[in-house]
Amino acid sequence: MSIRKDTVGKGKPSMREKGTLVVSRKDLASAIQMSFIGRRQDSHMDTSVALEMAEHVLNFFGYGERIIDNMLRTDDRDIFYMLEDLGILMTEREETTLYDGREWRINYWTMKKNYIESLVNRDGRTEIGQKKPDDDPYQDLPDDLWKRL
Repeated sequence: MSIRKDTVGKGKPSMREKGTLVVSRKDLASAIQMSFIGRRQDSHMDTSVALEMAEHVLNFFGYGERIIDNMLRTDDRDIFYMLEDLGILMTEREETTLYDGREWRINYWTMKKNYIESLVNRDGRTEIGQKKPDDDPYQDLPDDLWKRL
């Protein structure tokens, strides 16, 4: 994700870039971790695994919005189905009629970029594995804590 000039020095840029949603490897990995933990409260996905998975998926999509299912191998498709179960990817299908009258179906995979963005924004992390610092770490402390004995 490139940083626009008006965001330099103002913290992490938004996933929105020039009106389109750009998903970075770190953002996708964070969304994968958050979805995985959200579905299975007793489990944890290692950061390195989430980063590898995000990179693997983004290598298929590149800058595109969707990919055709036929280009996936069986093990790749298994990862995509897992991400579909987590709500990060979805499938679409187009049907067309061939000249000889037969129906032809084309299956696609699409990233749910708005859902990924909501996970990243809700996550509260600046980088994977690092929490954002609170604006005021003393805000939630009771007033009587500050009294001297």
